[in-house]
Amino acid sequence: MLLFAGIVFFLSLLLIATLFALNIREYHTGRHAVLEWRKAADREALQLKELMAAADLDLKKVPPLLAHFAHVCLHFAALEFARLAREASKQSHRLADFVSHKRNFERRETRSAFLKKMTELKNVSEDGHDDEENVN
Repeated sequence: MLLFAGIVFFLSLLLIATLFALNIREYHTGRHAVLEWRKAADREALQLKELMAAADLDLKKVPPLLAHFAHVCLHFAALEFARLAREASKQSHRLADFVSHKRNFERRETRSAFLKKMTELKNVSEDGHDDEENVN
């Protein structure tokens, strides 16, 4: 690649020097060499200049379009994230309800004698009876 760039550079330098030499020769002789080629090259250069000006106008529109496109993409991503978060919230509530035993909780009588005795003492004390009389 470096060799190719060097060849192109020196070839361009040689052609520029040749154009300067041709210009000096035309100035001294008063005759124009390859006048038809020069006119055709001028027409092509003017057309290329117009195309570059039109492309410059079009390229000035690109940054606002990119900003708008980025805004739309970010808005869409935020909405999708919110939707996913809402769905995850619903699923977490479903999981909590599934794991929780409170929704199907049924009170059963305990099998522990100690807990039965404590429940009886609690019920008696709530009724207003003296705790000392019911202990035995």
